[in-house]
Amino acid sequence: MSVTDEIERLAKLRADGVLSADEFARAKNQLLTLGPLGALGKGIRRQSRSTFYGLPLWQIAIGPDLERGEFRGHARAIFAFGDMATGWFACGGLARGIVAIGGLAVGAISFGGGSIGILLAFGGCAIGTVAIGGAAIGLVAVGGGACGYYACGGGAVGVHTLSALHQDPEAIRFFQQYVPAWMLPRQYR
Repeated sequence: MSVTDEIERLAKLRADGVLSADEFARAKNQLLTLGPLGALGKGIRRQSRSTFYGLPLWQIAIGPDLERGEFRGHARAIFAFGDMATGWFACGGLARGIVAIGGLAVGAISFGGGSIGILLAFGGCAIGTVAIGGAAIGLVAVGGGACGYYACGGGAVGVHTLSALHQDPEAIRFFQQYVPAWMLPRQYR
């Protein structure tokens, strides 16, 4: 439903006497202030009754909750799913957790468009101890553009590199030993 449709619906409720002039004015201002978000209504908020270390076992928080003054959902649980998610296992637009999956993911192990991982990061832009992505920065980096102590990619910068321009024997040995064959250029499998 569009904002215009929602204002027309409110005007009809006002004309029918269901809403007072003050209620109509407040609802109309809220719709105009929030834009399309105002017509979305209430988002989804669910969580488990079980808790572990003070956190719900799982929680889902998606979309706005205007009653709480939230424009986006923030789930906080062991297993968190939402617009923003914080938990041991987090999945969301912005995800933070031990294992994080999202548009922007931050955690020990992370998967995302932008990914920052303490141990392992997979993503379009990945930063971590081991980073794999289009652009990868880490101790071990594999990607189209890779920067690391051991770096493998189309454009690789580092101490031991494996790229179209430079094939360091130590890098070849390392990547053959520790990286799955399908990730390596054909001549090094």
